[in-house]
Amino acid sequence: MIVSTTPSIEGRKIVEYKGIVFGEVISGVDFIKDFAAGLTNFFGGRSNSYEGELIEARENAIFEMKKRAESMGANAIVGVDIDYEVLGQANNMLMVTASGTAVVVG
Repeated sequence: MIVSTTPSIEGRKIVEYKGIVFGEVISGVDFIKDFAAGLTNFFGGRSNSYEGELIEARENAIFEMKKRAESMGANAIVGVDIDYEVLGQANNMLMVTASGTAVVVG
């Protein structure tokens, strides 16, 4: 499955548009990651616990989007966009949404 942020794939022709596809992931940040991130915030530096959570959520959202495109008969997704939101009363939930247009390329 070819996944691209561009509206086309160089050297390939889009022969059919299947529709818009999404992949959504909502993940909670647990107490230990929150505590470790708080220490990083206090002492400075990068928060590996939050970065890892973000990377995993993004990869899972793209995987879900690819599965949905595949089920529609697509072999590529173009115009991919990734959005991030913080949810929950305490802002302790991360939502990552991947969207794009499922297509068949020849």
